[in-house]
Amino acid sequence: MGSVASHHHQSIHVVLFPYMSKGHIIPILHFAQLLLRRPGTNVTLFTTPANRPLVEKSLPNTTACIVDIPFPEFVPEIPAGVESTDKLPSMSLFVPFTRATKLMQPEFERLLEILPPVSFMVSDGFLWWTLESATKFGFPRFAFYGMNNYAMAVSRSVGINRLLSGPESDDELITVSEFPWIKVTRKDFNPPFTDPEPKGPLFELTMEQAVSASNSYGMIVNSFYELEPVFVDFWNREAKPKAWCVGPLCLAGPPKTESQTHPKPAWIQWLDKKLDQGSSVLYVAFGSQAEISSEQLKEIADGLEESKVNFLWVTRNKESELGDGFEERVKERGIVVRDWVDQKEILMHKSIQGFLSHCGWNSVLESICAGVPILAWPMLAEQPLNARMIVEEIKVGLRVETCDGSVRGFVKWQGLQKTVKELMEGETGMEARKKVKELSEMAKNAMEENEGSSWRSLDMLISEITCKGD
Repeated sequence: MGSVASHHHQSIHVVLFPYMSKGHIIPILHFAQLLLRRPGTNVTLFTTPANRPLVEKSLPNTTACIVDIPFPEFVPEIPAGVESTDKLPSMSLFVPFTRATKLMQPEFERLLEILPPVSFMVSDGFLWWTLESATKFGFPRFAFYGMNNYAMAVSRSVGINRLLSGPESDDELITVSEFPWIKVTRKDFNPPFTDPEPKGPLFELTMEQAVSASNSYGMIVNSFYELEPVFVDFWNREAKPKAWCVGPLCLAGPPKTESQTHPKPAWIQWLDKKLDQGSSVLYVAFGSQAEISSEQLKEIADGLEESKVNFLWVTRNKESELGDGFEERVKERGIVVRDWVDQKEILMHKSIQGFLSHCGWNSVLESICAGVPILAWPMLAEQPLNARMIVEEIKVGLRVETCDGSVRGFVKWQGLQKTVKELMEGETGMEARKKVKELSEMAKNAMEENEGSSWRSLDMLISEITCKGD
């Protein structure tokens, strides 16, 4: 296997084009690092000027070529200068923002003309129009959705069998046809999937993206085979295009050396202090997209305060929104951080023993790799399915308690306090902690150079493409 791969590694040129959103750009940057570890592999990454600093910061001292395409100007509804979804005034602008990316196609194709010949391209599933460009230039396109096989397979089964049109209530449990041990509710999904007669701009965009993905050469999946073999096998048997597991991509970069982190940030110093005291800490973060109401924020603050556990909470919310005097009252055992943090570095810190998370897939993988169990609180996109996977399928966490027991219900401080304590000190928390440590080892093994399943999967992909080219 190795010799075939090395024979074809003479020179490969891969184009990467992430969607303009932090959670989509970061795994693609990790994928770039993974490709660059292979001899003779050249990477060109397309981005927009405002996202370039993030890209450059992640690929220092590498041979990656970074190419800017200006984000379209004067798009109705999109404020000038906004080039990524976390800067949008509201996620209701997702459709016009995503539609606007198609205006970049002529410039993208003009740049492809002057680039060296491309072996294959990996572009975000949301950038549906890039398949047209790849076809025009005669190279294969792989779609990247940043999801796992579980969510893809369950969604496919639910969609094809029209399972969401049956139930009376949004909270009624529905058995998933191909996976009868899995029960979902309508609240585990989002419009347009939940609409009885889906139509309108979001539905049309979703359909165009789905058609484009299914006509692509393959899908790059940020996961590893051993984590979800049943779902990888199902997808590759029943669906198209083929899914290639090449993750967890957060393990692709070079490990951080001490010298790179000159002065430690204040929150890492705080964690060091907790570690010296022998205290375990709960990490709390809900990603950059979730919009949390002020009532809900207040309940989170009260729940954390009443739980008496140590916590590090990363939030963009102002002090006044967390309740008067909250930070002062908890300062002995809680710290609120409003800066950009290196989440991986926090999760890898030995004091962190739990993660209260929105279950974005990047966060879930980082938590698994760090061996930290999860308290699941899904907010949007496919996060409710990720939460099911975490709790019911791979059993590395538990769920927050909502006041009506439903997937997206309001969380009162009492419910949060109870589940936080259970995760950090209870029996279920201990079980989850044991399980996640096992998966953490499996994740590292999957990414082992030349040996791991994900490394070999990328090898096979590359030799398949280069053999076709010969």
